[in-house]
Amino acid sequence: MTSVTRRKFLRGAAATLLTTAALAGCSVGPSGSGGGEAITFLTFETPNLTPAYWDAAIKRVTDKHPEIKVTKLVAPSADGRTAYAKQLLQSGQFPDVLVGVSPAGFAEAGELYAWQPDDLKDFQFPTANPIQGKYFQLPANTQTIPPIYYNKKLFQAAGVTGEPKTWDELLAAAEKLKAAGTTPFVIGGGKDGFASSMILAGIVSTDLYGDRKDWLSKRREDKVKFTDPEFVVALEKFGNLAERGYIDKNNVSRDYAATEQAFLDGQGAMYPMGNWFAASADSKQHDFEIGVFNFPTQDGKLVVPAYTGGGMIVSANAKNQSAARKFALAFQLDKEQLDQSVKADGLFPAIKGYQPPADTGPVFKAGYELYQKAVQENAVVNAFRWETADDGLLPGMADKIDAAAQDLVTGRKNAAEVATYLDAEWTKAS
Repeated sequence: MTSVTRRKFLRGAAATLLTTAALAGCSVGPSGSGGGEAITFLTFETPNLTPAYWDAAIKRVTDKHPEIKVTKLVAPSADGRTAYAKQLLQSGQFPDVLVGVSPAGFAEAGELYAWQPDDLKDFQFPTANPIQGKYFQLPANTQTIPPIYYNKKLFQAAGVTGEPKTWDELLAAAEKLKAAGTTPFVIGGGKDGFASSMILAGIVSTDLYGDRKDWLSKRREDKVKFTDPEFVVALEKFGNLAERGYIDKNNVSRDYAATEQAFLDGQGAMYPMGNWFAASADSKQHDFEIGVFNFPTQDGKLVVPAYTGGGMIVSANAKNQSAARKFALAFQLDKEQLDQSVKADGLFPAIKGYQPPADTGPVFKAGYELYQKAVQENAVVNAFRWETADDGLLPGMADKIDAAAQDLVTGRKNAAEVATYLDAEWTKAS
């Protein structure tokens, strides 16, 4: 890739270079390992993926491969890890291994190792997320984004019987909940912008992708636009929820951890969130039973948005690249690690022959059954905003989607204005 392309990609990163002190991570590995095959590993932390989770997972790999010494780096926020990776690249401190970071932009700029077919032989969907015909991110797990988790106690108190399958049924449930004095939807935002765009992601995925799975690919080809009527309608449906008072506009400043806790504290009835929430639902304290249903479609047709990927990427310029690749594969394929990812983050490992532990909780099991049914009925589509490859958003556009969602909730922009804004940002990004 040309130096011009690389410079264009880096312009999206913050101008301030990070100091060595800011980057200082903790070394995780066998004591007395000396220099060994030293690598750096960028992680992120959430209420489910704690420092202890990452340290234990790293140690399991380094116990089997004592020659590898890992320095762990942590992104400053769960949703800002890709932007943080750009900062590290710009300052000449790009990690050797990164997890949960979108490869878009990095891959095109020649910064990532392209995984080979033999590397991917143990993965269920080895051809997920191609970028220019190559595969830069390990397709480690599948996430449904978003199912809707709900408070059964609040549903019952409001007289909501059954789980909504159509959009009208969802609106009817929300109206009953509001009339009963309950906030229908729990959302967030703040430094974790994705928590504000979850409902919009569900609407676009089910309304548009349910009939046109290649809609975003067509956007990349400039054959459709965000200002087209079908996308504007999706924006209007989302904005209408806020206009009716089903979403509290004051909550768009609440970060992910606080948003999750708000639902667990009973501050709202429905929580649209990725299936990783099941880990918290099954492990954290709350005084009500949690149910889960697929994001409702306009006519009740089964459409389940999901994303397969999320695994590790490796720097093409890692000093000890062989060790970096070995670490990444060993980490992703470790059975104990897979089991822990299920229990800690509610993930659906996309590894051949893998079966979740028998002692997973009821919320995870319910969500997993919904996903398996969708797979059997060929009803799985991409999750809008979460795609990372040739059929995904352009680099930087996910943040713009989050900002647009917040503008709709707060009323700063209407649907038409948001659509125009997104097309303008798309032009800039391209």
